[in-house]
Amino acid sequence: MASTQAEYDIVIRNGLIFDGARVPRYRADIAIKDGLIAAIGHIPAAAATRAIDAEGLHVAPGFIDLHTHYDAQLFWDPYCTLSGWHGVTSVVIGNCGFGFAPVAPEMRERAMRSMTRVEAIPLKCMQEGMPWDWVSFPEYLNSVDRAPKAINILPYVPIAPLLIEVLGFDDAKAGRKPTEAEHEAICALFEQAMDAGGCGWSAQRLHPDGPSAVQLDHDGTAMVTDVMHDETCEALAGVLGRRNQGFMQMTISTGSYQHDRTHMETLAKISGRPLLWNVVQAYDHKPEVHREGLKWLARCREAGIRVYGQGMTTDAGFAFTFEDWNLWDDRPAWREATLGTTAERLAKLSDPELRPALRSQAPMTVTGPISAIVVVGPCSDATERWRDHTIGQIAETLGVHPVDAMLDIAVADGLHTEFYAAPPNVKLEHLKDIIDDPYVLLGVSDGGAHTKFLTAGRYPTETLVKLVREHGLLSLEEAHWRLSALPAMLAGFENRGVLKIGAPADIVIYDYAALAVEPSVVTHDLPGGEWRRIQRAKGYRYVLVNGQVTIEDDTETHTYSGRLLRHGHAGARAESVG
Repeated sequence: MASTQAEYDIVIRNGLIFDGARVPRYRADIAIKDGLIAAIGHIPAAAATRAIDAEGLHVAPGFIDLHTHYDAQLFWDPYCTLSGWHGVTSVVIGNCGFGFAPVAPEMRERAMRSMTRVEAIPLKCMQEGMPWDWVSFPEYLNSVDRAPKAINILPYVPIAPLLIEVLGFDDAKAGRKPTEAEHEAICALFEQAMDAGGCGWSAQRLHPDGPSAVQLDHDGTAMVTDVMHDETCEALAGVLGRRNQGFMQMTISTGSYQHDRTHMETLAKISGRPLLWNVVQAYDHKPEVHREGLKWLARCREAGIRVYGQGMTTDAGFAFTFEDWNLWDDRPAWREATLGTTAERLAKLSDPELRPALRSQAPMTVTGPISAIVVVGPCSDATERWRDHTIGQIAETLGVHPVDAMLDIAVADGLHTEFYAAPPNVKLEHLKDIIDDPYVLLGVSDGGAHTKFLTAGRYPTETLVKLVREHGLLSLEEAHWRLSALPAMLAGFENRGVLKIGAPADIVIYDYAALAVEPSVVTHDLPGGEWRRIQRAKGYRYVLVNGQVTIEDDTETHTYSGRLLRHGHAGARAESVG
């Protein structure tokens, strides 16, 4: 008797479905054919080549991470971890205006160095891990298209390379205002990038001499986009308006800079497109900051202005040593003391003449007060007794200023001492303020950046475990909408973020009771022998990307079914573009 071909490739059976669209949970089967969801309902196992038993498991759309810096890492890490381990099936790269195209061959080294401090990506990783088989942005996308991918990639067009290409490096760094002809040239490059598949543009616009100057170039100078002009942003917003396509991402101070907010409203009006503001950050010592930001976002919504916020909802802290720490750059004395080689840093941090300035500029923002920072090791014989003590406890015991207590330990250990700083947003009541706004995105993973300090890529798992299961701040229906459908809508992911017939089969299947974030560990898995901090996930029985299983029982299957999503969808390769 002749065998019949199965109707579907995979059927997921008996799962509890959360569709991402806030529809109440329901039990059903999902059939997949040619990478798409082909049917939802009662589907027999025999109807598919493979049946996945989801009895007792939750089935939901894959998570979408809008704030990452995997522009380099994707070339050596197809899963874009940590994101890929935590149920993320699609990411947006090119955030904050930083990227690697267009970049002339002679500027490649400088482009890589610019990412070593602002995003703390090790130089050796980029030097050894990037193919650099491109010059233009369209050629860069073609290279991304060719690279093996276990998740989907949607690209912003970062503005810094465009400014450098048109104005020249020195003038772009100096913040020279473009002429009318140069604005036309910048917009032409942007149009070329959008034609090739860009999804919009991004820029970091922090005040380089103000309290938000925490992300600077490798030499301590402002990033190009920090000194760009409003008129340039408005010209680029006009391009999106004429195309009726794309969205914008801007990293702006969490403080109440009224000009910045008015400017973002102007860009949203000019373009008619969504603008995503990073980041809505709670500071436990100053809750009026995030509360005023949330009120402003609500006023924008009421006025029909498409400005959205992305919230810092993870409580991932910072584990760091002074060998490469840079996130106190908003304090000039600390910025200067942490520039240079390890030997140069050691000399400056041990210099008694610099201590008064360091004491007077003790930070409070990114990490909270120095007194709350904990010594976690490794420690020398001389400092071992301080392991697991807070800097405040040590300072009180020794009768010294907390800055001196911390730096004396670091210097005694040759800057190898590891410190842990909790984030400044640990109070649940302040996190709840952000969670309660239904249109604030969850996350800010910064995936691919700050690899030695931060493991915020865990945020999707943390959302389900902490915000839903432990504290009940969200329903599962709401959480999955915030993790998938809302970011998909804002970023222009075509037909993704929900489970419906015809949608790409980007799906997570997880054990809700067993879901967990694994402890932080150090791993030496980067190009050039470099190391990073990671936190894996537990409880993801299956992750599917475009209908293929990429994670099974929390382990990579080495299946590279991810795609470059030009204009938000997976079309044909565009090798001829550019």
